[in-house]
Amino acid sequence: MDVSLDGKVALVTGAGPNIGSGIALMLSKYGARVAVNDVRKEAADATRRRIERNGGTAMSVIGDVTVEDDVKRCQQEVLDSWGRIDILVNNAGLLGGKPLLLESLKDFNRHVEVTAAGHFLNSKYAAISMIERGIRGCIWSVVSSSGYQAMPGVIAYSFHKSGLYNFVRAAAIELAPYGIRVNSITPAAPAPDNPEFIAERQAQQAARPRTGLGRFDPSELPEWWRKWGTSSVRNNVPMGESPTPTDIGHLVAWISSDYARLITGQDFTVDGGVRAKSWAYSPDGSDFAGPLPLIPMDQSE
Repeated sequence: MDVSLDGKVALVTGAGPNIGSGIALMLSKYGARVAVNDVRKEAADATRRRIERNGGTAMSVIGDVTVEDDVKRCQQEVLDSWGRIDILVNNAGLLGGKPLLLESLKDFNRHVEVTAAGHFLNSKYAAISMIERGIRGCIWSVVSSSGYQAMPGVIAYSFHKSGLYNFVRAAAIELAPYGIRVNSITPAAPAPDNPEFIAERQAQQAARPRTGLGRFDPSELPEWWRKWGTSSVRNNVPMGESPTPTDIGHLVAWISSDYARLITGQDFTVDGGVRAKSWAYSPDGSDFAGPLPLIPMDQSE
């Protein structure tokens, strides 16, 4: 018995180049036609090309998820081309940011706006399109482990990601009478598997000066600033390996299929056990078997 999304149409916002791209690719691998949205044309087009070189069908829709006219236009472009939207993946958001003591109100509000308005507008209009066509579809929110557990240095990101959990539950209850399901996925620092993105990130890291302060310029810090602790993604994964976007995409595809017809209002995670472990436990990966080998999903050009 195979999971299939044949005949379904998916729209993925913020579709380039990492998590959104991986989810979009996997929805395509399972048979859906995929519309990829980003505010940057080059990002959306890169994901569209990735899907097409892997044998899928995709289209780019360019627009800002915080602008209502853009959202309506982008969704109408999908409807005009393919006649329906069965799956919406709300992935658009701003990464990074600054800590509470350094963040500006302008930047804080923009971070919140992209997630809050983006999820609200896209979910509203996609749901209306489903209802009008009698489609019992599936809507996703991509959250973050930073919305569940605190990470210093990203106060706006932590705030807006945590709010998505109850957005999903509330939307799931409101849309249940129409047979529309709403769920979320909580990644935990996925390891990139998009060849283009890996090359781009390596070039950026090589060109970036190392200050030991991550995103912060030392000149910004007041004299009373106190250091935080350290963090390590890989060393805190019980199974010893971070998930990739395509790992996440497998789960999104399955829950978006007709087999998951009663799964709604839930949060899922593909994180190698990160959220399950006690805060006091630090895995010693020196003698771990590790997970099964990753099944490659992306064919090089």
